[in-house]
Amino acid sequence: MTVDSLCVTTWRARPVSFVSLMTLYESNYIRLRALVGDVRSLSGRHVSRVAGDCDLHLEPVERNPYTTVLRLTYLFDDAAGPTADPDLEVRVYHDARLAEASRCARWVRHPGLESIRSGLSAALGDRWLRNMLLNKWLDYCFDRGHRFAASPSGVRTALHEPA
Repeated sequence: MTVDSLCVTTWRARPVSFVSLMTLYESNYIRLRALVGDVRSLSGRHVSRVAGDCDLHLEPVERNPYTTVLRLTYLFDDAAGPTADPDLEVRVYHDARLAEASRCARWVRHPGLESIRSGLSAALGDRWLRNMLLNKWLDYCFDRGHRFAASPSGVRTALHEPA
């Protein structure tokens, strides 16, 4: 009888390595496509509304032949005005089929996250943490029922009950 826990596992890529980061970008692309569809067809601001979750806001901010940059966020009403959190900028590489969280505003608000971040190489560590956040958040949004689907008017809005 073979026991799985006795099998030796080898890893092709270490976490927080370049190879694992590219794998994470690929996973982000797949999750983003499930949520949004073809990002090249997006124009204007879009909101996905589902019962029991915050409204998810999506807006293309830059278009190039091989890339599209999107802003993905929740907006919360605050005394000082609307607050975007998380506030992610996602660069989609169409030809390579990758999606990278290229910027995350105000993403280190807790000392625990700062301590994790301080143990990683600066450039690769920041990219890894931003993209892990994007990957988990895309999965969460999809599970909650968020979708951006085209309507006949061209406005993309989702009104779904979570599964």
